[in-house]
Amino acid sequence: RRVITAVIMAGGSGTRLWPLSRAGHPKQFLALHGDKTMLQQTAARLSDLPVSESITICNEEHRFFVAEQLREIDALGKIILEPVGRNTAPAIALTALLENENDPLLLVLAADHVIADQSAFTDAVLKAVPLAETGKLVTFGIVPSEPHTGYGYIEAGDPVAGAYFVASFKEKPDSATAAEYLGHGGYYWNSGMFMFKASRYIHELKTHRPDIAAACEKAVGTVSPD
Repeated sequence: RRVITAVIMAGGSGTRLWPLSRAGHPKQFLALHGDKTMLQQTAARLSDLPVSESITICNEEHRFFVAEQLREIDALGKIILEPVGRNTAPAIALTALLENENDPLLLVLAADHVIADQSAFTDAVLKAVPLAETGKLVTFGIVPSEPHTGYGYIEAGDPVAGAYFVASFKEKPDSATAAEYLGHGGYYWNSGMFMFKASRYIHELKTHRPDIAAACEKAVGTVSPD
């Protein structure tokens, strides 16, 4: 079975949960559901998967939160520090470039998700492995339970190997549009979780956002081997 490298994005500022979550102590480092923090729960969620290592991306100011919390559950792996948060695309690019020598499958996860059904999560990831192996960029959708306006949506296209091609991505809709998506069917909440080969991601980034790819290559070139 192909080994997976997990990429945990822990750089969010958690402003929507202010004042409980603050820039200096955002929600991924809080225990909001159970005894473990959201970051710890994300790392523990990998226990049933063939994950070789986990790499956590965070703001430089949060490095000690990340290291201590992952050490507490014996899940400390590599940590990539961002002096300034630059959103998802460059965060993934840094990891893909640093790990590209072995061209692993990257499983990209947010550090602040609550996933109650561990087995469903594990099954979905394992189902994605053969698709990602063939060079596809896999994203994970969640069946909506209500016409929520706080999430982006994924429109499913033609079926492929137990999944669907993506017909389109939709930004966070208004109430009427969200209700229309729900009534129509075939629309999923965009989870922000992905799986793909490192090389495939780099190729697509160079094709569609060469500016981001170049900036990340420059940044990786300045990384000390320590």
